[in-house]
Amino acid sequence: MLGDMMEQLQQMKQKMDEIKAKLETMTVTENAAGGAIRVIANGNKKIKSIHIAKEIQHADAEELEEQLVVAINRALEQAEVLNETEMKDATMGMLPPGLM
Repeated sequence: MLGDMMEQLQQMKQKMDEIKAKLETMTVTENAAGGAIRVIANGNKKIKSIHIAKEIQHADAEELEEQLVVAINRALEQAEVLNETEMKDATMGMLPPGLM
């Protein structure tokens, strides 16, 4: 019985590692300032890139900072949804009912 439980835990750990690796390759993109700012995050909620169009690079610093925060937060929110969906889908059937 203990051996079965340990085997299940090892399988769950392996599955979670596979999911994290998959999420590393999945991306979400969010825009702000009418598309002049673009933020790309991966499914592990890491910012991969930020693009700021040349036409707004010399704009008001405060406005640019606000728009960056908007785009980054949107990207991280989308990444969180992607992460939760992938984790939930992958663990369905692995855990006893009621734990997810």
